[in-house]
Amino acid sequence: MWREVGSPGLDWSTWPRSGRGSGWWWLGWERKQPRVVERRAMAGPLSGYRIIEIAGIGPGPFAAMLLSDMGAEVIRVERAQSVRGPAPDTPHFDVMQRGRRNVALDLKHPDGVATLLDLVEQADALIEGFRPGVMERLGVGPDVCLARNPKLVFGRMTGWGQEGPYAQAAGHDINYIALAGALAHIGRVGEAPVPPLNLVGDFGGGGMFLAYGVVCALLEAQRSGQGQVVDTAMVDGAAVLMSMFWAFKNVGMHDENKPGTNLLDTGAHFYDVFECADGKYISLGSIEPQFYAELLQRTGLEGDPEFAQQMNREMWPHLKNRLRDVFRTRTQAEWCAEMETTDVCFAPVLTMSEAAAHPHNVSRGTFIEVAGVPQPAPAPRFSRTVPEVSMPPSHPGQHSREVLADWGLAADRIEALLASGAVKDA
Repeated sequence: MWREVGSPGLDWSTWPRSGRGSGWWWLGWERKQPRVVERRAMAGPLSGYRIIEIAGIGPGPFAAMLLSDMGAEVIRVERAQSVRGPAPDTPHFDVMQRGRRNVALDLKHPDGVATLLDLVEQADALIEGFRPGVMERLGVGPDVCLARNPKLVFGRMTGWGQEGPYAQAAGHDINYIALAGALAHIGRVGEAPVPPLNLVGDFGGGGMFLAYGVVCALLEAQRSGQGQVVDTAMVDGAAVLMSMFWAFKNVGMHDENKPGTNLLDTGAHFYDVFECADGKYISLGSIEPQFYAELLQRTGLEGDPEFAQQMNREMWPHLKNRLRDVFRTRTQAEWCAEMETTDVCFAPVLTMSEAAAHPHNVSRGTFIEVAGVPQPAPAPRFSRTVPEVSMPPSHPGQHSREVLADWGLAADRIEALLASGAVKDA
């Protein structure tokens, strides 16, 4: 079960809504107090699949969260050394670890390796995020795992890929998107490139592509009966995310040597963010002529001969300065009252907390609350096999005994593994 979440102190009207799939729910505001109603949900579309996640950071846990959100039974295999006593009563802080149980194994202990391979026999997929060769050195590389379970999908997550000159080098999101040809094109004219958090490499080019690759391989395995290795590299995924800009470059619509001057990189006056009178910001994306016309009408610039030259790139800097002056005359809330839900292609620029409280996101249940912690809801939506978050994030080794028992290990063997230190239970 999981719950929708809103924020108190907002005087919005009640929002009755029909359920997705066979579930039911609604959330409303009465006298500035939120009413939060539990939502019943069916299992997600990956229900019945068993996946092993070898614990890591960044894109690996994100991919595991996506798979778990969609209904797969994902167990997170943590290092035994990470268990430092009984699991706390409160959930782990990392919301990306939601929805899966945690078992702690010592993969430098032969019985720990043997235990993982026993789990592999019961799994549909395994995902890992070590540097190339680490799983092989531990004795649980793809050849060994596929020998134990020929139908296994072995998902690998790295920054640079399994081979190539950079394969063994350390790196982070900023490095991967730099080499992929993405970072150079994110930023304003005359300024250094701006890293877009770690959304493009770790999560867009990495975790999402890993989850997508695993699901593709699971579909193929259903037909062929054979597993395979999925080599997911953040540099590859980030490059794929730039596909549209390669198309624009190839036809002369995007000048790669002049960042910050193009249609979608803050060059255009009608595609940018603007500061309001209260220091907050709004976003515009008024590209198409009909949307641009509405922008001019609602800003009082309709009929202005300068703004009639929408696609004159030489005019863009001047027109942007004029729009800056216009948007500074009202607060963000006032511009929302003027433009929100119109065809201007407009939205306020919101913080995470503000986004969770916005009426549109509230009406869709875009953000939820799990064990009292606000976070994004599973996405995308399904009409019948409705995803749900099955449990809050767990701590290292919190479910070692029950996971091993559920996955078929005998009770006396589990006790022997715990006694040897090959397995730890929090």
